[in-house]
Amino acid sequence: MKKTLISCMLLAATTAFSQTQISDYKPGITAEGAVYYLPKTAIRVAVKIEKTTYTPGEFCKYAERYLRQKDVRQNAAVSHRVIDCSVMPYGVADKSKAYAVKFNARSAAANLSLADDGRLLSVNAAPTAEPVFKPFMASPKPQPVNPRDYMSQEILAAGSTPKMAELTAREIYDIRDSKNALNRGEADFMPKDGEQLRIMLDNLNTQDRTLSSLFVGTECKDTTEVVFTLCPEMEVNRQVLFRLSKQLGVVDADDLSGSPYYINIKDLKTVPDAGPDDGKKKKEREDGIYVNVPGKILVEILNGSNTIADAEFSAGQFGRVELLSGDLFNKRFTTHLWLNPITGGVEKLEAEQPK
Repeated sequence: MKKTLISCMLLAATTAFSQTQISDYKPGITAEGAVYYLPKTAIRVAVKIEKTTYTPGEFCKYAERYLRQKDVRQNAAVSHRVIDCSVMPYGVADKSKAYAVKFNARSAAANLSLADDGRLLSVNAAPTAEPVFKPFMASPKPQPVNPRDYMSQEILAAGSTPKMAELTAREIYDIRDSKNALNRGEADFMPKDGEQLRIMLDNLNTQDRTLSSLFVGTECKDTTEVVFTLCPEMEVNRQVLFRLSKQLGVVDADDLSGSPYYINIKDLKTVPDAGPDDGKKKKEREDGIYVNVPGKILVEILNGSNTIADAEFSAGQFGRVELLSGDLFNKRFTTHLWLNPITGGVEKLEAEQPK
């Protein structure tokens, strides 16, 4: 008969204290027993930064004269800005929470699954899969276009830059007149169908955009991801996470050339403090499996007073540790235990009685 033990059984478990912690042991499993860590919850902040590189056009000095474009920039420039920010938790070993369990003839807890860093993942069960962060992949950049490929022989043969600019401007106006004629259905050679019209307009738009870039310049945008990780032990209020310089991009937290981005970590106090230890169950605490009762935290990323990202999740180090009694793992039951790999809290607990 299989019986699911509801999570309220955890409330009857004895609260664990430091006398059973073993901080100098190495985690692992042997025939006699196992040493394991409980996890603590680290924070991964992924920030996407867009870099914009402006390159002035060859004819930028003549933009207002020939194209009536005012305030065209004539110097190269680079700028950076944050376009996205995400906050995600992940689990790491808490080496201050190392525990030993001894296998004996009466124990049914001999099948422990540990992570590579020694965190306890499950007992008598396949462990829960840990989250995998996908590496950032930038979008492919379009191939650069050479404006001279769209210049007529007359433009290329011009003897000076001002003359080339004048002829190029005329070519741009001719291209725009052709687009207007196509859109009005007044072109000398109208396309046979809508698809041909679309192709002709796309070609004309490409020519217009490419030749106009000689006057107004070009902008190239490139996105990168910068990842910050931290493992808090207490609340944090407006701690500088990083700084962003408009010209240089992400700089160190103490580099005053950049504007600060802050992190707040607030303990939501969802787990009450453990009661006092009366010392009567010391022997019981030597038998069983220790688990976290994680508390919830709120993480905020701010630029000045503006919140650009926030997340609320459970964190093992903001709760407490409790003991699942060894009675759950004796030969009368085959107990299956799944722990959350990020928080160390109990995800599922099942006990199967022999028939």
